[in-house]
Amino acid sequence: MRIVILGLSITSSWGNGHATTYRALVRELVARGHDVLFLERDVPWYAENRDLASPPFGTTKLYRSLASLKRRFGAAVGEADVVIVGSYVPEGIAVGEWVTARAKGVTAFYDIDTPVTLASLERGDCAYLSAKLIPRYDLYLSFTGGPILEHIERTYGSPMARPLYCSFDPAIYFPERIGHALDLGYLGTYSDDRQPTLARLLVEPARQWRGGRFVVAGAQYPKTLRWPRNVARIEHLPPAEHRAFYSSQRFTLNVTRAAMIRAGYSPSVRLFEAAACGVPIISDDWVGLDSIFRIGSEILVARSSQDALAFLHDMDERERREIGRRARRRVLAEHTAAHRAAELESYLCAGEEAGATSLA
Repeated sequence: MRIVILGLSITSSWGNGHATTYRALVRELVARGHDVLFLERDVPWYAENRDLASPPFGTTKLYRSLASLKRRFGAAVGEADVVIVGSYVPEGIAVGEWVTARAKGVTAFYDIDTPVTLASLERGDCAYLSAKLIPRYDLYLSFTGGPILEHIERTYGSPMARPLYCSFDPAIYFPERIGHALDLGYLGTYSDDRQPTLARLLVEPARQWRGGRFVVAGAQYPKTLRWPRNVARIEHLPPAEHRAFYSSQRFTLNVTRAAMIRAGYSPSVRLFEAAACGVPIISDDWVGLDSIFRIGSEILVARSSQDALAFLHDMDERERREIGRRARRRVLAEHTAAHRAAELESYLCAGEEAGATSLA
């Protein structure tokens, strides 16, 4: 198939989780024989922080404005078998209206932020999707599964809403024997709603256990935050360094945004990447987590600082390693980028069949 994807970014992972998702998905789609064109808006903050300026899979093109997009790539969009528009694309509503009017093939919206998007739609301030636009897309692909998919179809009139979770590339994420320099680490961009959980499950344990070694990696943390002396800070960690980051930890922490917790069934890409590296994960709790991992066997859930400290202090080393191994086996069996590419193909074929049926 000829596939065109208009996404937030594939060239820069700075301050976003979209780039690694698109890289893995595009790589696998190309490996399966598809012709993929990725279109990215050229904006200063990504231009200054490109960690994969020229992806070696598919074709990536930058555009400066909506007018430039229409002028340069109108033919490609019109002739493609599939056109996918991602969440947070600049001027996403206008882009979506143009794509759904021009494209002759299957059109899809890929929502990497589904609960945030729906909350924004309810408030009436979503900048990249409108309620009127949703029924015009043949397919709504969602980072969130579970009951929210039926809600999108019933409330917003999507012809087909399906889960397309984030994923990882097993060629990049695997256990690396470099020793455990850290007891607990966290990788994630700052957000107001995640910070209280990060404080409870990492910062407070660091204060109570001064001999422990902790790290927080990610951009946009306020300079006014005060970290304990045994918490190291990394402002930006390029994807090429993620594997070593995870492998250097005895445990790693997963923290979920409030909107994702309310919706449930919203695994983050960091969850799969860390599991692929074989590092045991301590996570906050949310509905649907047990559909991704077996709690207590493949992942650990902490609700308090004392829960986190108990895992760090009391867990037998053999069991610690086994939890990491079990989680790795699970994600290799169900959550690689190759799995997502195959799932996307099945949805697109269903979308094509549905379109043919409606035309008949």
